[in-house]
Formats: sequence, C-alpha cells, structure tokens
Amino acid sequence: MSSRNPSYTSPNPCKHLADYKLKHGLNGYNLIQNYIKISPHGRTMIHKCKSETPICSFCSGYKGRLYICLICSSVSCCLSPDSNHALFHAQSQDGHEIAVDMERAELYCCICCDQVYDPDFDKAVMCKHILRLPRTENGFVGYCLRSSKRKRLSFGVDLNSKDAKRLVSMRDHRSKSCFPLGLRGLNNLGNTCFMNSVLQALLHAPPLRNYFLSDHHNHETCRKRSSERLCLPCDIDVIFSAVFSGDRNPYSPAQFLYSWWQHSEDLACYEQQDAHEFFISILDRIHEKEGKARNTIKENGDCQCIAHRVFSGMLRSDVTCMTCGFTSTTYDPCVDISLDLNTNTPSSTNLANKSIKLAENTGTTTLAGCLDLFTRPEKLGSDQKFFCQNCQERQDSLKQMSIRRLPSVLCLHVKRFEHSPIKKMSRKIDRHLQFPFSLDMSPYLSSSIVRKRFGNRIFAFEGDESDISTDFEVFAVVTHSGMLESGHYVTYLRLKNQWYKCDDAWITEVDKEVVRASQSYLIYYVQKVLSHQVSEDLSCVPVSPRGDAFVPIAGCC
Repeated sequence: MSSRNPSYTSPNPCKHLADYKLKHGLNGYNLIQNYIKISPHGRTMIHKCKSETPICSFCSGYKGRLYICLICSSVSCCLSPDSNHALFHAQSQDGHEIAVDMERAELYCCICCDQVYDPDFDKAVMCKHILRLPRTENGFVGYCLRSSKRKRLSFGVDLNSKDAKRLVSMRDHRSKSCFPLGLRGLNNLGNTCFMNSVLQALLHAPPLRNYFLSDHHNHETCRKRSSERLCLPCDIDVIFSAVFSGDRNPYSPAQFLYSWWQHSEDLACYEQQDAHEFFISILDRIHEKEGKARNTIKENGDCQCIAHRVFSGMLRSDVTCMTCGFTSTTYDPCVDISLDLNTNTPSSTNLANKSIKLAENTGTTTLAGCLDLFTRPEKLGSDQKFFCQNCQERQDSLKQMSIRRLPSVLCLHVKRFEHSPIKKMSRKIDRHLQFPFSLDMSPYLSSSIVRKRFGNRIFAFEGDESDISTDFEVFAVVTHSGMLESGHYVTYLRLKNQWYKCDDAWITEVDKEVVRASQSYLIYYVQKVLSHQVSEDLSCVPVSPRGDAFVPIAGCC
C-alpha cells in the first residue's frame, strides 16, 4: 500500500486518552484483560463478575450502555444525555475519564461522551481473545472454523506464551490460510459500525472493486487532491489497496472518516448514524468528484461516474386518472429501492388493537411480498389528487411503480425505522424478512407490470428490457440489531458460497442459516453474469491489489 499524502491530517485524538496513557501507560489495559469474556459466537465483552449481572454503581440499573472505569473498575451507565452516570463519575473523580464499554469491549471517553480508538488497547483485547480460544488435544490453541465439518487449525502456540507479537502473527497466519483475499476487519473508531458495515459491502461489490483495483482512480496521481482539497474517491482507493494488500490486521479507516466528515459536515460527529444515509452520502460524494469533474454525462442524461454505473437504475411511475383512464408516466433515477416491511397494512380502526400492533412489529415478511407491495397500484389520497391533462382538472388517480432499468448492483433498503412527525415518535420494526440468495427481478420490470395491467396482451413495449439480465445473486447483507437508539450494524459477506460475519474488526465464518435469521437492513445483489465474470479464484492467490488477476468487468470500468 502506498503512503498517504503527508499534507493530510487525521482527526485530533482524544486529549483525555493521551493524558491517561501518559500517567498510567498500559496498566489499565492489562487489568481489563482479567474481565474479558468471549461469547460462543466470538464476540468480545467485559464481565466484572461471572456470577452476577453488571449494574451501575450509582443507580443499580442495568439498562443502556454500561462502562467500567480503567482506574477504579467501578461500573456506571449512560441511558441518555440527561441520565449519564458515566459522565458524573468522570467529573467527580479526577483522572477517571477513560472507561471501557462492557458490551463491546471498546474504549470510551466519559468526558467527550464518545468512543475513542487506541491500537494498544486493541492489541491487548486481541491477545486475550486468542488466548481464550479452545485448547486442542496437543495443548495448543485451536479455532473451530465450521462446526458442521469440525475443522480445526492449530496455531502452534502454547497457552502459557505471553509474547503478544507472536500471538498476533499466528492469528494472521491462520487468517491468510483460511479467509479469501480482501477479507479484512475494520476498526471501530467510535460508533462507526454503520460506516464499517457499508464499507465491507462496497469493498466486495464486484464492479466497484474491479474499478478501483484496475487503477481507474489512483490516489497517487489524482489531480483533484491537493493540500487544500480532499478527494473521497482517493481515500476509498487507499482502503481498497489496504484491504487487498494481503495484510490481515484490522484496518483503521481514519483518513476516510475525516474526509467524509469534510464532505458531509451535517453528519460529522462520533454519534451513531444510519447506514442507509451513509450509503447514499458516499455515492453522492463519489458522483461529485467522478461525475461532475469528468463531465461524464451521456446525451440521454445518464451519468457515467462509477457510482451510477454500478448502482444506478431507473424507476417508472404511472399515474392513471380514474375518470378517463389517462396515464401520465415519469422516470426517475435511483441508486436503491426502499421497501416497506408491513405488507398487510391494517385499517385505522384496528390500529388501536395492541395485538395488531405487535403482529406488525414481530411477524414475518418475504422479500417477494415487499416487492409486490412496491409495484402494487395504490389510490392516491384526496390531498394528492392528480391534475389530468385530458379532463383538465384534478381527479382521483391510481399510482403504480415499476423498474424501468435494473442496475449492475441492486441495493434493497428495508424500512426498519419509522418516524412519525405527527405523533413525534420513532420506532424500529423487528419483523423478520425472508429473502432468497438468488433473485429474479423480471416480474417487477416495467414491461411485465404494464403487460399485466393490460391483461398480458402482447404488444410492442417502448424500450423492451428483454436483453437485460434479471437474475441476481446476493453477496452482502447489512443487518441491524438492538434498539433504535443504541443498535449495532454487522455485515454478512458471501464469498465463494461461504458466508462471513464482519463485525467491525472481527471476521468469522458463519452458516447461511445465521444470515437468514438476521435482521436485514440493506441487501446487496449483483447480476449473476457479473458475479461469475472474474476469471481467477482470488481467495487463495496472494496477488498484488493492482495485479492482472482483477479483470475489468465490461461496462463497469
């Protein structure tokens, strides 16, 4: 990986963390290792007492986030900005600013009210994580890769060894032997799981991956990057180079985060953000640099920047007058399709029934049902009457959506978060969504919808999509777990028919049933013809990230 431009600076580190390390060094990190616990799924957490549920030392509560102080080991909670006992503890005790999130084993500054990152702390957690792995018959550390096949791989390191560097190098050796090239964890820089989850999906989108690894945007030769201007595609190119370099240590995308903050100042903070909003924001920033700078606009208005060439499709909207039958058709570009989870919307009289509300929030929905709802005709309300050009007045009308053009990579956004401006409240929908790994989108194309509307009559359809591939394969699923206020994003990647869970810095193999049972939020599909077009198996060949093994996909590079 090439060195970065020295004119760029990363975000300023937390001064409270710097003061803590200056006074105490790594003593607190070594102490916290005694409380580290590894869940059966490989998740690292902090348990001060194995037999008791951790509670806040101030209110004896256990809800919200719990933090353990690195100085005195006291536990305090943070339910909301108005009920922040972690902040109260730090303000009442001089030098007690740094704590550890007990649920996620991550550093937290109680004064800044933000997560902070320190590579020394990550090393301490990783070493303890490796030491807690199961012991084999020979007394060495083993790691169960697939429980169904009961495969084990020996590290060759004795459990009594305290050489941290050797442990980490052995962990990397195991990863290089078992995981595909390009599978690398991303460090959480402070509530940035939303960013890491989307980045993992983008890094493994075949057309986007081939574009950057084929040197179509090189951060070393980019003219748009200078000491005064940031270039987000350059920082994305740096991440691609780092992830596909063969290095298995978790990567910290700090420079990318800083660059994104400069382009999206309204989202520049360490608070948790929405993964879908971040995805849209990234594509917009790429378009600003790649599309407008190169003036790559076709005569038909289609942008030829890499973001739109990969993710952009076209939606068709038909509004039909219910009086005379006149239809007004409009086309709108889109980079994703947002789907409602509640496919059976109850009437207003039933909304007062608590059992109906519970069924709305906890039932099961299929992806086919969501797509059917998306393309189903709906009657517009009285306040949305359509001005009919034939009747020359506003009339009741029916609106129907369909897909005019499919993208190379299809992003389906599941609406799990509802915001009601009238009731001034928000909620998360926990309904389970069943989605297929192979998806046929032909029933939702405009040609199919229009023909079905007219009784499947055979007639010439303007712009027939018969030459467009409608078969898609899923390759990434971004999931959200937890509550609306304090949830966590995780990405599941499908590489060579094996699923991998990308939980920030941790990468683990999982069974496909785990993916099916997850709360999907963003589902990424790629056209089958593109997913099988790369000629070489990149999972075991340690090639250069800009090597010839990455064949540019036709129409995408």
